[in-house]
Amino acid sequence: MENLNQALNLQNINTIYQMHDVVINICIAFILGIFVSYVYKLTHKGLSYSQSFLLTIVFVTMIVAMVMMVIGNNVARAFALVGALSIIRFRTVVKDTKDTAFIFLALAAGMAAGTSSYFLAFGGTTIILVACVVLHVTNYGSLYKSEFILRLRVERSDGEPAYNEILSKYSKQANILHIEPSGDRQTTLVTFDVIMNKDLSPEAFTRDLGQIDGVSEITLIASKNAMDY
Repeated sequence: MENLNQALNLQNINTIYQMHDVVINICIAFILGIFVSYVYKLTHKGLSYSQSFLLTIVFVTMIVAMVMMVIGNNVARAFALVGALSIIRFRTVVKDTKDTAFIFLALAAGMAAGTSSYFLAFGGTTIILVACVVLHVTNYGSLYKSEFILRLRVERSDGEPAYNEILSKYSKQANILHIEPSGDRQTTLVTFDVIMNKDLSPEAFTRDLGQIDGVSEITLIASKNAMDY
C-alpha cells in the first residue's frame, strides 16, 4: 500500500494546485459549462430537448476540470484514474449527433480549465460557440426552407386522385413516401414529401385539401431539418 501511494503521489497534489487554484479552476469550469449549455439551449432544434442534458454539460465540465487537477503531471495517477472510472457505464442514447459535439466541447473546456489554461478555455470555447450560433442563424445544412410531410387518407377510386390538382397548385415537388391501405381496403393512408411554393400558405393548402370529397385525416408536418416518418 505504501508503494502504491508513492507511485500515485497523492500527497503531492497540493504542490501542483494550491487551494485558491482549485477554487478558481472549478468556478471557471462552471462558468464555461453554463455558457456552453446556454448556447445549446439557444440553438437546439427538434423534439429531443432535455433539461437533464443541459445539467449534464455543466456537471461534465466541472468534473473534468477536477479530474485534470487530480491527474496533474503524474502519468501513473492518470492510468489509475482510467481504471477507476472504467466502472462507470453510460447507457443513455444520444438522440441528436450535435449533442455529442457539445459533450466533447464540455470535456475540452473542463480540461483547459483544470490545467489552468484560462485563455485556451475562454478563447477556444467562445470561438466554437460563436461558430455554433452563426451556423444556427444561417440555418447551414438545411436542404429546403419550405418542406413538409403531408399525410392524408383518401377513398379508393379507379381514376386519377382528386388531390393531385391541389398538390400541383401549392407545391413545387411532391414525392410519395408511404402508402398504407386500410383493413377494409376502402381507404388508403398516403404520405408525401412536399416542397411548397413560397408565396402560398400551408393553411390554405390544408383547407383546399379538406374540401375534396373522399379526403380526410389531413396532417401537415414541418420538416425543415430532419423528420422520421
